[in-house]
Amino acid sequence: MASSKYPIPTQLFIKDKLVDSHSPERYSLYNPVDESLFCDKVQYAAAEDVEAAVEAAVAAFNGPWRTYSGAQRGEVLQKLAVLLEEYKEELGWLDGTPIGKPVSAATMEIEFGASILRYYAGWTDKYAGESFPADDGFVKIVRHEPLGVTVGINPWNGPIGTLCLKLGPALATGNVMIIKPSEKTPFGTVRFAELATRAGIVPPGVIQALPGAGATGALLSSHMKVRKVSFTGSVATGRRIQQAASNSNMKRVTLELGGKSPSAVFDDCNFENAVFWSTLAITQNSGQACFAASRLFVQESIADKFIAAFAQAMKEASNKLGDPTKPETQLGPLADSSQFARVSSFFQQDAGQTKVLVGGKQHGERGFYWEPTILLNPKEDALVYREEIFGPVVCVKTFKDEADFIRMANDTEFGLMAGVFTQDINRAMRLSAELDSGVVGINCVSYINIQAPFGGTKQSGVGREMGHYALRCFTEPKTVLIK
Repeated sequence: MASSKYPIPTQLFIKDKLVDSHSPERYSLYNPVDESLFCDKVQYAAAEDVEAAVEAAVAAFNGPWRTYSGAQRGEVLQKLAVLLEEYKEELGWLDGTPIGKPVSAATMEIEFGASILRYYAGWTDKYAGESFPADDGFVKIVRHEPLGVTVGINPWNGPIGTLCLKLGPALATGNVMIIKPSEKTPFGTVRFAELATRAGIVPPGVIQALPGAGATGALLSSHMKVRKVSFTGSVATGRRIQQAASNSNMKRVTLELGGKSPSAVFDDCNFENAVFWSTLAITQNSGQACFAASRLFVQESIADKFIAAFAQAMKEASNKLGDPTKPETQLGPLADSSQFARVSSFFQQDAGQTKVLVGGKQHGERGFYWEPTILLNPKEDALVYREEIFGPVVCVKTFKDEADFIRMANDTEFGLMAGVFTQDINRAMRLSAELDSGVVGINCVSYINIQAPFGGTKQSGVGREMGHYALRCFTEPKTVLIK
């Protein structure tokens, strides 16, 4: 194992200390830049560890944390935001190195996470209930009460950012949270939970970290004392979590799942703007983003001109691939060998029958780098066109008119993100209503904002994150009737 820039927390964080897993097994992570060993002592939480963490969470929820006022919880979130910023270099290194995330992107993600916590700090004493007049002889009062022990099951592509999207509204509304980071990026979460508790920012048991793979997530999803699971990841895993929640205690779930997001470029668009966003949408985080606009539709009348400009932009994006430790690097490798194998598999199947306009192969001879790729006019039943690839690969097709675009855009089981590039505001608003998507960008795409809800339709998910909508997902309304 190579020398570490910072100590690597390979253990679990339960209640108020780092502890060894009850399982003797240890796992390895490799740097995707050169396939060198990063750590071979990673621990996964076993059943006994899950039980200990849940009991600590129950005690914290029923104990000191329950006495915190809204204003005090707001102070906690503000302090957690400061903590993130203070340790952003360490946390970024711990989570970015195992997946080859550029240091610039890792730092930006943590700063975004801090802004999320500050946003929810402002909500803690402002999430009001309701009351209704006694015009029928009854005073009606509605209170929003915390659920109790909640669980955040997070992905590897944005570990700290996703942590904050779940932890912020959970703590703001008075819940406690056990976080299960991805087995690919466990270290930043464990370190953050340790720092927050040992600094006295939160009482022991309020924030805990249980690294693990699917088995650990299954234990948490089926636990009878867990009242809520918020999951970000694949459709297949989300389905299993929903089933486990239903089969156990009907715990609440929020599921932010996959996408195959469409984007339309009309002939009246701001040309340069459309090229910029279309490129960014499929190359940010090397295409490893659930909301990546991976199906690009271009109006026939400007197809040749736009596709040529887009192809040039994607070729230039390949020049941004490089060493993730260098500040100037914007694109890193795919996360690991399994992710590289997944992307490659599409080019061993039906993607090989589609014209590859740009890319379509490994970049360089070492590491898991993949060139930004454009596939032109794939068949509508092709796997590369219908399934989420999770790499810098975009399918480009042409369309005649609005109806043609809507038909193709909505012909999918996903509905997370969509984009429309046009300077006709009437068309933009008309299409935003017709698209089956949780988020629609006008003259932008693959962008989210903390003030507005984020989530998907169809198999892209259940529930919403961000904005005050996330607060609803972490509270239960209670009606009080007074005669």
